[in-house]
Amino acid sequence: MSAIELPGAADLLAIARSTLLDEVIPTLEGDARFKALMVANAIAIAARVVEIGDIADLPDAAALCANIRAGAHDDDSTLGQILLAHSEARCQVSSRAKK
Repeated sequence: MSAIELPGAADLLAIARSTLLDEVIPTLEGDARFKALMVANAIAIAARVVEIGDIADLPDAAALCANIRAGAHDDDSTLGQILLAHSEARCQVSSRAKK
């Protein structure tokens, strides 16, 4: 029995976005076109999330802020590293440029 190589999540997102941009959006006008462009942008963001890995490994921003306010990290020498990693991951997701 031979193994069939299936496309990964990043490949599927790229195909979906490409099809949307190249074949669907050119046929649309007005509000439908605008909404389709928003969907294409959301797909691009999802693709970047897949590329950089799971951000779930990072602490939740709201919980981290609450812990900082409560003094939970007052003596934590790694807080700067945690904040930097969180910020870098968020920037990679938000950035339109690929690394």
